[in-house]
Amino acid sequence: TYFELDLSGNFTFFNDPANRMTGYSPKELMGMNNREYTSPETSKGLNTIFKKIYATGKPAKIKDYEIIRKDGSIRINDMSASLMLDASGKPVGFRGIARDVTEHRQKEADLEKSSANLQNMLEETVRTLAFTVEVRDPYTAGHQRRVAQLANAISVKMELPEEKAQGVKMAALIHDVGKVQIPGEILSKPGPLTANEMDLVKTHPAVGSNILEEIQFPWPISNIVLQHHGRLDGSGYPQGIGDEEMSLEARIIAVADVVEAMVSHRPYRSALGLDKAIEEISNNKGTLYDTEVVEACLSLFTEEGFTFS
Repeated sequence: TYFELDLSGNFTFFNDPANRMTGYSPKELMGMNNREYTSPETSKGLNTIFKKIYATGKPAKIKDYEIIRKDGSIRINDMSASLMLDASGKPVGFRGIARDVTEHRQKEADLEKSSANLQNMLEETVRTLAFTVEVRDPYTAGHQRRVAQLANAISVKMELPEEKAQGVKMAALIHDVGKVQIPGEILSKPGPLTANEMDLVKTHPAVGSNILEEIQFPWPISNIVLQHHGRLDGSGYPQGIGDEEMSLEARIIAVADVVEAMVSHRPYRSALGLDKAIEEISNNKGTLYDTEVVEACLSLFTEEGFTFS
């Protein structure tokens, strides 16, 4: 839509699309002021912008302003406007081009809603999987949630992009999902595990990764879960996953997992305490655990007073 206005904001010229957009006839639209086809708030905003155009002589763009059609329906427009000058250089009005973006904005809103619904479905899937693990392994009930809490705090401390931090949190919430394949009597055994039992426990990252790889997450959850027991020197499991293979997300969860495990009670031992956990990651940073991740974790506990809730 092309239009021209006088300095008071009244239509002095417009093309046919202006009539179709507003629903008014050419006779009705001629001389009409924006106060008559927009809301008071929109009209006030438009007038402010036109005053700035007049004062500076510079064109301006206006996004998402509402046009109230003759039938009462609302259309959303983007507009570019500039000052009109006469032959002597005196301002005589404004000219502009408006584009109806109503359908485009609606599609954006629908897409955003669809994305939010998908996000909610994925988060519900994660919560269900997390609950499944905790039912199988009551002694570590809440472990995944607390690991996710600490891992998320580390991600924020390291200033990870929001999307990557969300992936860390989601992976942490289900990092032990592979334990569903391990017999309950092994998971809750009150004494040390045998070598064969420990070998079985060590399969849970790969089992969990296999369970998750068919779910279309927007984050590399399956790989993160596979790597979360890796260690930088290759002494982790499965298959000695080390420095070159481990993603940053897995490095964060690895540290959070160790800390939470050491400060919590287990069937085969009492809680070791926070001091021991801090000693473990401090003494082994750069060897077993990522240095930057450890520094962020230490800062949370020693400087910011982080506690599990």
